[in-house]
Amino acid sequence: MNISYESLDDGLSKTLLKISLKLENILVFIGKIGAWLSLPLIGIIIFDIISRRFFVLGSTKLQEMEWHLHAALFLLALGYAYVKNSHVRIEVIRESFSTKIKSILEVIGILFFILPYTALIVWFGLDFVSRSFQMNEVSSALTGLSHRWIIKSFVPMGMAFLWLAGISVLCRNLAYLIGLSNNNDLIVEASQSMSPELANAADELIKEANTEENK
Repeated sequence: MNISYESLDDGLSKTLLKISLKLENILVFIGKIGAWLSLPLIGIIIFDIISRRFFVLGSTKLQEMEWHLHAALFLLALGYAYVKNSHVRIEVIRESFSTKIKSILEVIGILFFILPYTALIVWFGLDFVSRSFQMNEVSSALTGLSHRWIIKSFVPMGMAFLWLAGISVLCRNLAYLIGLSNNNDLIVEASQSMSPELANAADELIKEANTEENK
C-alpha cells in the first residue's frame, strides 16, 4: 500500500480508532458473558418441559426465570450486536448508497437517535429500578420470583452498553470519513475492518514515518 508520511500522520483518526477498538473489546467481552446465559436458559426450559410433560409438575418460578434470563441475554448482547454489525437493518434503500453515504447516515443516526434515546432510557431506567428496589417489588404471581429490581436493572444497563456501542461506531465512522478526506488508505481500511492487527499496523507505520521525518 503506497501511503505518504503526511497521510499517515493523522493523530485524530488514530485516536478515534483506538477509542472505538477499546470500547468494542469491552462490549464484545460483555456480549460473550451474556451469551453464556443461553446455557442455563436452555437447561431450565428443558427441565420445565420434561417436568410438566412426564411428572405433571409446574413451577411459576421456572417460567419467570426463563424470561428473566432471556431478557438479560438480549440486553447484554445489544452493544455487541451493534459494534459487530450483527443487528437487523432495513436494507431496501441503504444498500444502493456508497460507503461514504452509509457512513454519514450512520453518524447522523447515532447523534440524533441512538445516543439521545439510550441516554433517556438509562436516565428514566435508573429511577425505574430504584422504585422497584425501594418497594421490594416481587412477581404478581403468588409463587413467582422476588427481587424484581434485579431483572429491571438490566434495562438501563443494556441501554448503557448500547450507548457505548454508539460511541464506538461513531468514532469508527468519523475516523473513516477523516481518513477518506485525507486520502489515508490505511485509516480507511482500519476503520472499516476494525481489526486489532490493522490498528496496530497503523500505529507502527505512523511511528516509522515520524522516525524517518526526524532523521
